[in-house]
Amino acid sequence: MTEHLDRLTPRQIVAELDQYIIGQHDAKRHVAIALRNRWRRMNSPEEIQGEIIPNNILMIGATGVGKTEIARRLAKIADAPFVKVEASKFTEVGYVGRDVESMVRDLVEQAVGMVKAQKKEEVKIRAEQMVEDAILDILIPPMHASSTAGVGFGNDNGNGSSTSESMPDSDQELNQRTRERFREKIRNGELDSRKIEIEIQQSSGPNVGMIGGAIDDVSMMNIQEMIGNMMPRRGKKRKVTVEEAKKLLLEEEASKLIDMDEVKSEAIQKAENLGIIFIDEIDKVASSRSGGSGGPDVSREGVQRDLLPIVEGSAVNTKHGIINTDHILFIAAGAFHVAKPSDLIPELQGRFPIRVELQSLTQDDFYQILKEPKNALTKQYEAMMQSEQVELRFQEEAIREIAKIAFEVNSEVENIGARRLQTVMSSLLNDFMFDIPDVIGPNAHVVVTKEMVDEKLSKLVQNRDLSQFIL
Repeated sequence: MTEHLDRLTPRQIVAELDQYIIGQHDAKRHVAIALRNRWRRMNSPEEIQGEIIPNNILMIGATGVGKTEIARRLAKIADAPFVKVEASKFTEVGYVGRDVESMVRDLVEQAVGMVKAQKKEEVKIRAEQMVEDAILDILIPPMHASSTAGVGFGNDNGNGSSTSESMPDSDQELNQRTRERFREKIRNGELDSRKIEIEIQQSSGPNVGMIGGAIDDVSMMNIQEMIGNMMPRRGKKRKVTVEEAKKLLLEEEASKLIDMDEVKSEAIQKAENLGIIFIDEIDKVASSRSGGSGGPDVSREGVQRDLLPIVEGSAVNTKHGIINTDHILFIAAGAFHVAKPSDLIPELQGRFPIRVELQSLTQDDFYQILKEPKNALTKQYEAMMQSEQVELRFQEEAIREIAKIAFEVNSEVENIGARRLQTVMSSLLNDFMFDIPDVIGPNAHVVVTKEMVDEKLSKLVQNRDLSQFIL
């Protein structure tokens, strides 16, 4: 489990994050250290491993400065299950919001999906062979005894090739050679458009509702799964192309080769040791410390006290088994415009010992965000237009002007950080995106100049209300 983390030093982690996120070096350093500490813990002596707790992080910064992106990219770098939740969701409809344990269950589901996908990749070659055999059995049924019906059927679909050119020693040998020839055709995609009838296995157990007293989510899921396993699985016949059959049968055959008990066990370990839970809008559940005891503060403090045992470390029951949250990395974030971190209950503050303040984005940051990251907006639009065989190019001064306008709009209206660039880019390029391919055809060249930016975006700067441009 630690092989992937083995080669990720803190400096390398920061370098990876730099490819997608501009600035925020303090936040990157802290999350890099937190990630490397997981490898350090798992490679420490066993008697001390359980005592090393993760350094949970509290990120403080306005919306759109990169808090979520840092956490999400960190999870991708570590190949770790990742879940993002909004703390404010737990306070909806008074104090009857979502069950706080649901975020841990969601994390386990993510881990199960990741491990299952990895296992399927490991058995993919075997599964593909099984799929080929299944399709061959439909096209050229294997011969048993002296029947030659399958040979004739295969000969009809041989794209002009004749099996009578050289008579083999036996019908079985002829059948086998015909099957091998068709196996090659299946692999090469020559039969992809051929229609065949396949049978897909599906569970016949419907969702079960409960009448009577209250029942928790986990018990309901377990009951439904148990009843589903008791019900017989039935096949559903479908007429599809060979190409579609490959995809449908590959999923089914790969699932047969996977031990789900092993998947669940590995997923629990992965979630426990590598899982990252990002709790956004933590400031929305911070209570005012002015002494008021009624109203919404009761709900907010209640949410904090419900979050506390999860962050401290507790056992949570999921449909895949019990998971301990002691070593899950929790990253909380909030703008803290009104509330302060000190407004959180002291116990919860103590569970987020690392605090890092993210900087507001400057005009130069916007310029770099548009130009440097691998997933920069300019590169995204270039790729989308390239799919229509239209070349899009941004002049240097145009990018600087876009950054300037986005920064000015943020300054004069509401600061939504880098998300403002999406509004500006959409306003700039929407006409082109609409005209392709009807008006602007293939092999066209679109060059975005500073003058074009000024012309198309001048209204954004002049109209100080800008209500229609606020996301």
